[in-house]
Amino acid sequence: MGSLKEELRLRAEKVRNFLLEHPWLARLSPPHIREAVESYVRAGGKALRPAFVLFSCGAVGGEEDKALPVAAGIEIFHTFTLVHDDIIDRDELRRGAPTVHTAFKGRAMEEFGFGEEEAEHYGISMGILAGDAQHGWAIGLIVESARRGVSPEVALKLVEGMTCRVLPTLVEGQVLDVQYAARHIEELSFEEITDMLWKKTGALYAFAAEAGAMVGLNAPDEGHSYVRALSDFASRCGTAFQLVDDILGVTGDEGTLGKPVGSDIREGKKTLVAYFALRYAEPELRERALSILGRRDADEDEVQKVRSWFVESGAVDRVRALATKYMEEGMEALEALPPSDHRKRLRELGEYILRRER
Repeated sequence: MGSLKEELRLRAEKVRNFLLEHPWLARLSPPHIREAVESYVRAGGKALRPAFVLFSCGAVGGEEDKALPVAAGIEIFHTFTLVHDDIIDRDELRRGAPTVHTAFKGRAMEEFGFGEEEAEHYGISMGILAGDAQHGWAIGLIVESARRGVSPEVALKLVEGMTCRVLPTLVEGQVLDVQYAARHIEELSFEEITDMLWKKTGALYAFAAEAGAMVGLNAPDEGHSYVRALSDFASRCGTAFQLVDDILGVTGDEGTLGKPVGSDIREGKKTLVAYFALRYAEPELRERALSILGRRDADEDEVQKVRSWFVESGAVDRVRALATKYMEEGMEALEALPPSDHRKRLRELGEYILRRER
């Protein structure tokens, strides 16, 4: 196997091509909805969740190609959550390009001559409908795996897990994220924030690894030691990923990230960076930060002051140390698997998540 970067690129390309060449897309009409559904796939992305599916399948002795429809299904399921999250967060950029609702607001003004308000409603409507379509497609892709060598029992188990376990967990995490933005930081505990972060991110990572392992074993056995080990590893990777994401929301560069930096501050998101910074702040600094956090009209200078203070307070270092701890625990879980190139790649993937810059 080549370098991790190359291995990830190859798998991302394989999943992207599988999705963009899939006959299901031809069923979507008119063109706006098909283009909305395709847009984030065409824009690329890290495709880490499919990598967890494929590497986990290989780590238990399975053939990666057999898991490709499942990997593609989980990627498009994740994409549906991004499209809807971008509406909720009112973000205008994703992967360096306009978000779906932003892009189609612009197209409504250009192509239909809509005014500002109607165009905004059109863009949001397209985002909601695109996410709905992607959700249905994700289920169909996992069902399709049963026609490509995966046992029907495994495919059914994965559909049940994604729709009846993972989806409610993700929705709960997103609802808590929205609700917590309206609460004072002192009302929230460390445990509440980390639980919310896991539900938003860790749950789908855990499922991706479980799915890959069950496909590789060709057995719908959640309790298998390999399935549990890979789920534990990916679960901690998912939480670490979200913690690094929160750090990059403070320290990152918008051009590199391909999405807004500082939006968490304007939205008043209760990240662990904000939690640690405010918990240990001097009263005067705390009051200044609280006067800016959650203000959507905060200017760039105000946001930059909070970003700088989050770094100087040591909060970013605390969160980075916590992400490292989660990853170390995940690496320990991997030891239950026999040595292999795929297990090695999973370890490298965990290390990549910790050091990523986008």
